[in-house]
Amino acid sequence: MFRTLMTSAAIVIALGGSAIAETFEVQMLNRGESGAMVFEPSALRIAEGDTVKFVATDRGHNAESIDGMMPEGAEDFAGKINEEIEVTFTEAGFYGVQCKPHFAMGMVMVVAVGDKATAPDGFLEGRMPRKAKERFEEALSGL
Repeated sequence: MFRTLMTSAAIVIALGGSAIAETFEVQMLNRGESGAMVFEPSALRIAEGDTVKFVATDRGHNAESIDGMMPEGAEDFAGKINEEIEVTFTEAGFYGVQCKPHFAMGMVMVVAVGDKATAPDGFLEGRMPRKAKERFEEALSGL
């Protein structure tokens, strides 16, 4: 009886462990490895249901979604300046994230949710500051 119970518990733990969502941390920095005004890392690939914690490591930053750069059905999010925000990503696809005050300086990142290999057509279309577009291109090439 005890052996059966222990075997059942081990199976539940093994199977249940793979379904546990993870939390990833992203730093909002004035200066990082890739330059000034950056998210580190600048690109993440996560599973549906995972959470990203945006940490205001340096003052003056926020993290928020960009209109037109999210999967259909995904909810917008916007953190306050100087405050961390946790976002759980429930829809598969590619998300563009910006620091609103430093968007023109290229403070952007990509969160890829799920297994899709490339961003959808039109992900980088529309008016966008040159530096932001360059950094998005770099981030996408790293996924």
